[in-house]
Amino acid sequence: MTISLFATINPMPEHRDAVEQALREMVERSRAEPGNLRYDLFVGEGETLAFHLFELYIDEAAVEAHRQSEHYQAYRTATLDWLAAPTEVRLARPLDVAPFN
Repeated sequence: MTISLFATINPMPEHRDAVEQALREMVERSRAEPGNLRYDLFVGEGETLAFHLFELYIDEAAVEAHRQSEHYQAYRTATLDWLAAPTEVRLARPLDVAPFN
């Protein structure tokens, strides 16, 4: 069964561009991971500056492999002092999802 993660990242305004660049690099590398089905980056609209990631993995082992990957660990280290709040990650299991084309 696939596993979905929804992550919200709130950068400090002065680090917005650096966080976006770090996220774009992570998107590229994460999409190439075995077990990753989707890794999509969004920017929120509204008063609070936020980036959102939608991640889809084949199983829990793929999620754990992502979290242990060199590029994920590098992202976490690089952005540690650039975020206004801790990253919020929500786990979801699919109930009714359209098939991939």
